[in-house]
Amino acid sequence: MSALLWALIAVPLGAGAWLALAGHLLDRYVPALGVAAAGTTLALAVAAAALRPRASAPLLAGIRAGLAVDGLSAVMVVTVAAVTVAVLVFSAGEFGPGENRGRFFGLMLIFAGAMLVTVTATTLASLLMAWEVMGAMSWALIGYWWRRPGRVRAADIAFLTTRTADLGLYVAAGAALAGGAGTLSLNALPAVASPWLHVVTAGVVCAALGKSAQLPFSFWLSRAMQGPSPVSALLHSATMVAAGAYLLLRLVPLAAATGWAGPFVAWAGALTALLLGLVAVAQTDLKQLLAASTAAQVGFMVLAAGSGAVAGGATQLMAHAATKAGLFLAAGAWLTALGTKQLPALRGAARTYPVTGAVFTTGALTLAGLPPLSLWVAKDEILAAAVERGLWPYGAGLAAAAVSALYSVKALWYVWRPLPADAEDGYDTERQGTRRVTWPMKPPLVALAFAAATLGVFGLPGLSAWLRAAVGGAGEPSPQGWELGLSAAVALAAAAFAWWSRTRPVVTPVERGRWAVRWLGLEHGAHALVARPVMALARLLAAFDDRVLDAAVRGVGRTGMSAARLAARFDDHGIDASVGAVAAGARRLGRWARRPQTGLLHQYYVQAAIGFGVLLLLLLLVR
Repeated sequence: MSALLWALIAVPLGAGAWLALAGHLLDRYVPALGVAAAGTTLALAVAAAALRPRASAPLLAGIRAGLAVDGLSAVMVVTVAAVTVAVLVFSAGEFGPGENRGRFFGLMLIFAGAMLVTVTATTLASLLMAWEVMGAMSWALIGYWWRRPGRVRAADIAFLTTRTADLGLYVAAGAALAGGAGTLSLNALPAVASPWLHVVTAGVVCAALGKSAQLPFSFWLSRAMQGPSPVSALLHSATMVAAGAYLLLRLVPLAAATGWAGPFVAWAGALTALLLGLVAVAQTDLKQLLAASTAAQVGFMVLAAGSGAVAGGATQLMAHAATKAGLFLAAGAWLTALGTKQLPALRGAARTYPVTGAVFTTGALTLAGLPPLSLWVAKDEILAAAVERGLWPYGAGLAAAAVSALYSVKALWYVWRPLPADAEDGYDTERQGTRRVTWPMKPPLVALAFAAATLGVFGLPGLSAWLRAAVGGAGEPSPQGWELGLSAAVALAAAAFAWWSRTRPVVTPVERGRWAVRWLGLEHGAHALVARPVMALARLLAAFDDRVLDAAVRGVGRTGMSAARLAARFDDHGIDASVGAVAAGARRLGRWARRPQTGLLHQYYVQAAIGFGVLLLLLLLVR
């Protein structure tokens, strides 16, 4: 059985690595190979969801890399694999030859494979490895067009922001080991001894909020819009952003064990859903609107985790994955065809491209939470649990649901307006449009729209009970009739107001406020509170290095050079001069010694006589 689980993660990771390394060599066949690998992964995911395999392998002493498919992860593996298939089929129509399709499809498959490991991980060790790979792939995909500096900077900001939050997982792993969870099993974390339990929980919550773009980390999601539309579709729907919410849903028992984490997570999700919904209302760029709405909709999942609504969070996660993938792909289709994603320039786009318009309309109405579409049911499952936390979390969630209708209907109003006479003047702001939506783009759009509309069936009495039992949420409350009616009335009223306000010269304070257009100034705040102090500290350390450490090193060098010069002078004028004097004296003695060597015998006799005379004189003097 474990072979099935290993195959589930090996197929996308192996095929992705092969395609990424092949580059242009297989460019012609890359789309077919990528879609085939994704389709095989989906078949394996369905089999794994039915058979629930488990697997583990030794990693470090006493620590194993564990994987398993249970009720909650079964929902996720199928969702991730299905959305990956849809996105890659769409990408086959968007990416033409010569755009290094091997690298793109390869990175996308590795990205999906890392998410599959994340959702099936049963230990912090395997979770951390997948978490890292997913972050690296997101950086590579957001900055896919790396020759454009702005896109690379956007990828860097997104990566560094999530990496900062990811440090929480390392802190959690260290605290878990210190608290007695030697195997780093996720199921053992709630039993970690205090105070390490609180450190583990804080680390996990920080990492999850950062990955899911919740306050105060939400601004990185705006930067992620610099990547290709299929990347946005996969990143915002079933991978990366969903990973943090999934982790919180998985570790609901850990949050419950601390007492403080549940309310904190619930309020973090509720406030993100409300405030980032207002940010979405203020946007005029369609992808920015959808990005802000992603943070807001994931906020509902985080609210579900904080309220203990695992089944409601899982339903929201599935419905949102299909909805947001379809919306981003529709936006990508218009961007390819018209060369723009600015809402004023997209007037009449739904009329010009009716299939894409129908898909976008279905997704937007689902996102608005209108009955009987899927997110209406999912939100009510979550709000039914939130109301048990108190009226304030419930009120914040209900207000966020109303804001969802505002930004969804705002986008719909623009794309369904009659096509203006000067429409062409607003096109091609991002790239040169093709003025067509290719046929490979349409089937995945239709499939995702159908899923977005119908996944609400999991909120029906029979299927909701089955889902609760499957994901371990058997005791979760169900929404009452008055709650369903109230949320439907709120969504319909907000949608009607949004449409009416579009037809009148009404500009709300939210749309006028630069704070909302600029994502609450979060990036500026992070720069002021984090980046600027860190850079100031870096400059101080650089100055200390230059003026103290480097100066000391240079001083030692200068001292060494001075000593070397002195030694050179002593060598030149002392030792070398002495050696030269000895040599010169020896040469002089040699010359003097050669002078008596004349070759005349009588001179030798005279020299010998003189020598004997000197010796005799010395003997007489010594005596």
